[in-house]
Amino acid sequence: MTALPWRTAWTIARRDLSARFKGLRLLLVCLFLGVGAIAAIGTLTGSIEKELGSRGREILGGDIELRVWQRRLSAEENAAVRRFGTVSQGLRLQAIATRGDQSAPVALKAVDQRWPLYGRLALADGRHVAAPPPGTAWIAKGTAARLGVRTGNFIDIGGVPVKVGGIIASDPEQMSEGFALGDSVIAPLTLPESAGLTSPGAMYRSVVRVRFSDPARAPDPVIDALKARFGDTAFETRTRLAASPSTKRFVTRMGEFLVLVGLAALVIAGIGIGGGVSSYLEARRTSIATLKVLGAASGDIARIYLLQVGAAALAGSVAGLAAGVMVTPLLAAALKSLLPVETGFIVSPAALATAAAYGLLVALVFAAPPLVRARGWPAMALMRSRVVPLAADRRALALPVGLGLAAIAALALVNAAQPLVTLGFLGGSAAMLAVLALIGVGIRKLAASLPRPKSPMLRAGLANLHRPGAQTGALVTALGFGLSAFVLIAAVQTSLEANIRRTVPERAPDFFVIDLPRDGAANFRSTVQRLVPGARLRLVPNLRGRIIAYGPRDQMTKVASLGKDLPEGAWALRGERGVTYSVGIPEGSTVTSGEWWPEIPAGEPLVSVDQDLARAIGLKVGDYITVGVLGVEHTARVAALRRIDWDSLGFNFVLVFSPGALGDTPHNLAATIEVPPGASTTQLLPSLVRAFPSSSVVETGGVLQTARTLLDQMSAAILAAASVTVLAGLAVLLGAIAAARASRTYDTVILRVLGASRHQLLALQMTEYGLIVAILGAVALIAGSALAWLVVVKLFLFSWMPDWPRVLAALGVGLVLILAFALGGSLPLLRAKPAAALRDL
Repeated sequence: MTALPWRTAWTIARRDLSARFKGLRLLLVCLFLGVGAIAAIGTLTGSIEKELGSRGREILGGDIELRVWQRRLSAEENAAVRRFGTVSQGLRLQAIATRGDQSAPVALKAVDQRWPLYGRLALADGRHVAAPPPGTAWIAKGTAARLGVRTGNFIDIGGVPVKVGGIIASDPEQMSEGFALGDSVIAPLTLPESAGLTSPGAMYRSVVRVRFSDPARAPDPVIDALKARFGDTAFETRTRLAASPSTKRFVTRMGEFLVLVGLAALVIAGIGIGGGVSSYLEARRTSIATLKVLGAASGDIARIYLLQVGAAALAGSVAGLAAGVMVTPLLAAALKSLLPVETGFIVSPAALATAAAYGLLVALVFAAPPLVRARGWPAMALMRSRVVPLAADRRALALPVGLGLAAIAALALVNAAQPLVTLGFLGGSAAMLAVLALIGVGIRKLAASLPRPKSPMLRAGLANLHRPGAQTGALVTALGFGLSAFVLIAAVQTSLEANIRRTVPERAPDFFVIDLPRDGAANFRSTVQRLVPGARLRLVPNLRGRIIAYGPRDQMTKVASLGKDLPEGAWALRGERGVTYSVGIPEGSTVTSGEWWPEIPAGEPLVSVDQDLARAIGLKVGDYITVGVLGVEHTARVAALRRIDWDSLGFNFVLVFSPGALGDTPHNLAATIEVPPGASTTQLLPSLVRAFPSSSVVETGGVLQTARTLLDQMSAAILAAASVTVLAGLAVLLGAIAAARASRTYDTVILRVLGASRHQLLALQMTEYGLIVAILGAVALIAGSALAWLVVVKLFLFSWMPDWPRVLAALGVGLVLILAFALGGSLPLLRAKPAAALRDL
């Protein structure tokens, strides 16, 4: 028999297809949610990455950047750098800005008159300016508000008065500056030295940026040439090609994570797509049977209804793409102050094509089973399908489903920044869905094997769980995933809140002091004790150093030889880190291997290393480590490994040396102050600022408030991302109800003819869904809690501290939502007219 041409098949399909896609609306909704989320996330992420790449010069402030700690570039280094173009010198350091008794920690950005090499600074009054004139500073809005100043007022920085020349509206270099305890203040390069903020031992960074004479010059060869001449560890470097690598890495990984969340939601919604297509084809079983009686082959049936489903899938995907484009400006406006992103409408063909591909592939995978069932049965079997459900040809399903799943996995891996993470996510999601599917099979078998209860409603409810055509498997799989997401989110959110809101405030110092002169330690102690009797002080030497080499003395590994391929967990090998020396074991540390040195150690210099770092790089007690401090290399033998309590906000150093190990290296002290409960600190901060103008005193209340704000924002982001998954789960529920509506209508009508009331029919529905929900609640609590424990303890390295009442409340909300939607979806069954329904049998 000749197959029906595609043109003819489309003519039949178009005539049978409702203009409003009646019967396929669930498919449209599911694809709209998933495709819209992926399109918005992909478009926004792509826009940010594009801006980071195209505005690299402005964000970095030059073509290349060199950074060194606690020193200026030497004359030889400066001469080498000037060969490539215009050079701008700068300093970065922590400082205190004051006005009367008001003070604010600031990130002081001292610049020369060549700054900025690219772009201009925007002020709140509309001006675009360059470096501030002598005696003037540009200050951030937060600093101005805290000090109560405006343009034209004077403030003190390190004891030196400066005029507020303007309030910063936006600084294009802000993303490349990194984290600081305070808002930015941009001042002339001469200010730090005149304020005594760059004395020997002070914590500051020299920042040198270069604007190439030849704009087309590639930056990487220049960096390689400078490192070849002065050594790999001479300075930290960045180029315009990676002006803000941490921002780009965060945006890329967060975007990838959110795409995976959207993909998971889309796959869950796919179960709803399958249910919706099943319901649609069930409603057209008479039309299918008629076509077969008239001579249509199985392939013809597949073509006709594949075209209908494809048209609906395409419409849902296009609507999702449009929604993704429409919502992107709102997301961009919310992120404008944090990330470089266009605020208008953004169209990213690659992101939209990827989202559409995901949507259409998911539709193919989940619509294939009902289409295969419909095409493979003879006309008489279709006529009897109301009471004899159709079975699928599993061999016929292998090709469309197998190819579709493979294409989805391949698409995810091709677009992945971390393929192994993506593969693990896909594998974990598949495993969880498989486990839930097995639980669904188990529930059906258990319901079939249980003794028949005496209660008619309970007996009928149990029967509905295992009857032919029951949607138990689909419901358990999708709703179990959704409820587990409820528990996961609640447990992670409350654990993070508990760690920050409960543990940290109890153990964090009330004040941090940076760059305290060593000869001022006694005065510092007496001042604090006089103003806050009983305050607990801790003073430690504070230096900066870079790990240069490590390992057995005769086979030490040079960090420079590792390039960018650092061992997992060896973050301390990247750049300079805080180092100190101590007579005794530092507070918050526990020796886990080796022995601590005596009070007056004799012999070679010794060092204690964080056990996690030692494990990551294969360092053992008895090995050696070489650290560069202020351009001088110091080698020490590893005497002990320590476990560090990172939960505390005290001083935690990866490397602690024995006294004398660092020679006579100039340095200052850092201090923490813990105030007794109820003690007043009103006079402490202004007194310390006046007594030690070159030091930075930071009150931790603002830091903790910032942490809480970031936590709230992260929680909101997690909830927003998970809302798509929850909506997809609810769509699956409606799809399952729709798929079983024909058989449920038949059952309802028979029961009503036999005298069942509406209340009894609702009780029957409540019994069936209540049994599923009760089992899923227990499964979700276990699965969601286990996943949350992995995230909190293994990923974030926090303590497991969920607020169980809130977790159970979140689970309860999910269960109530499911029951409400289940009963709401069942209400049309009660409105079915017995006479009309019986005539259709």
